[in-house]
Amino acid sequence: MRQLPVIPPEGYTPEDIKFISDRVLELVYTAWDMQPFAKDIGYDGEPFIWNSNRRALLRAELDAYYAKLYGLTRDELRYILDPADIYGADFPSETFRVLKNNEMKQFGEYRTQRLVLEAWDRMFR
Repeated sequence: MRQLPVIPPEGYTPEDIKFISDRVLELVYTAWDMQPFAKDIGYDGEPFIWNSNRRALLRAELDAYYAKLYGLTRDELRYILDPADIYGADFPSETFRVLKNNEMKQFGEYRTQRLVLEAWDRMFR
């Protein structure tokens, strides 16, 4: 178990847990059938409205936050999101080709990359 690249439970601060659980709650609790989960983590309100743009922002914040928890720098995160962003268009490796291609078609940009890096900049610069 110690060889797996996971953060052990004791590696999370109370602030980490609050940040993560607030976002996970909003991503998961979008229907009444998830109410037991919401109550288990101390939330007694109504389900959150499904908003695709809001969900993308929440996921981006979680991605940036976890990158920081794993000790990555902003440039290392950029590399993970798109190695060509660091090494140029001729770089022979890709990480999220399907996601990038789908977002280029749908949004005219690699939206996930932009949102994650914007979240990083808001939280860690």
